[in-house]
Amino acid sequence: MNVATAAARVDDAARHVEAIEQLSAGESFSLGQAYEIQRASIKRRTQRGERTVGIKLGFTSRAKMIQMGVDSLIWGWLTDAMLEAEGASVDLSRFIHPRVEPEVCFVTRRDIDRPLTALEAHAYIEAVAPAMEIIDSRYRAFRFTLEDVVADNCSSAGLVIGAWSRRFDVLRNAGVLMRFNGRDVQTGSTAAILGHPLRSVVQASHLVAEAETPLPAGSLIMAGAATAAQALTPGLHVQCVVSGIGQAEFTTSSGA
Repeated sequence: MNVATAAARVDDAARHVEAIEQLSAGESFSLGQAYEIQRASIKRRTQRGERTVGIKLGFTSRAKMIQMGVDSLIWGWLTDAMLEAEGASVDLSRFIHPRVEPEVCFVTRRDIDRPLTALEAHAYIEAVAPAMEIIDSRYRAFRFTLEDVVADNCSSAGLVIGAWSRRFDVLRNAGVLMRFNGRDVQTGSTAAILGHPLRSVVQASHLVAEAETPLPAGSLIMAGAATAAQALTPGLHVQCVVSGIGQAEFTTSSGA
């Protein structure tokens, strides 16, 4: 697998909003190579002026890990171009087949440059917020292997973050609701995120340490989905409510 060529394919697919055939359909490649493609793709973005602002975690559900036959999380990068203003209208014409997941997002107060223990995680986190991630696989039919999705930056495409809070005490089993036009479409709990979302901070520290890529203070950590993803269509008011933390919302348009 030619890393530069594969990175250009997934990057161009995102930029031009055109679905592509899965990379694995042409040639098999390893998970390590998938992360090399991911890094090369993100480098293309930063060379165009985007700035990395944090990371996202995937497969934070044990059931999802078992389904995919893996025993660890996957992760991708967040850039400033992915940030959508809370309460704003999101133009869906910029995505191929967008879906949304309710999550919580952390912001770091100190550099994370080594693996942390669960006891240390609090000291490295400044605040938490209700959040939603817009995912958008660049592959046709939203179908992919583990290596494909990692190479495609774990399908990350956008994020909306609500108001920041210091209420870490309610995170263990906070109720999560996602509503479309006032109707509940997904319900869950923050316990679905590794049993406790703060464990995502611990996992993130191990992942960035292994990659020898420290997270500077002020970085975002999207902890993983609390429920299944929901397909987005124009004309929606989308709201995520995390009990004890707050809410985040946005609307969708076709860009016309």
